Amino acid sequence: MKHITASIAALVLGFIFGLGLLVSGMVDPANVKGFLDVTGHTYGAWRPQLLAVLGAGMMVTTVIYLLAKRRKHPLVEAGFHWPHATVIDRRLILGSALFGAGWAVAGYCPGPALVAVGSFSTNAVIFVVAMAAGGYLQHVLQHKLAAR
Repeated sequence: MKHITASIAALVLGFIFGLGLLVSGMVDPANVKGFLDVTGHTYGAWRPQLLAVLGAGMMVTTVIYLLAKRRKHPLVEAGFHWPHATVIDRRLILGSALFGAGWAVAGYCPGPALVAVGSFSTNAVIFVVAMAAGGYLQHVLQHKLAAR
């Protein structure tokens, strides 16, 4: 029963997150590219509105994180899955750079791309398929390198 409750909670929270992405304009690559183009040379005037989305997201995340740290266990799971990595290494820097480059080029990051797939956007579908293929390739290569 707890598994079903966790799945329903994830579905509801994912829906709310997706709705927030739609309302904020994060699923429109033109908005994202306009935000990332600080100089305004490529996409016209700089669009700082996404700073409000970023700030609101950080505030909500911070409050929820602080509240969660006070609990012994989550509401619908047996335990928390806190990150354990504390080192800034080559993998983190390379992964962050690839994420940022993909976001800048495509105008999508994973969350908004998945929401945009629901609108049957061809670009979003291509992005999500490429993202899944890249994730799979990374998984395969990581296991091959670990086996050596």
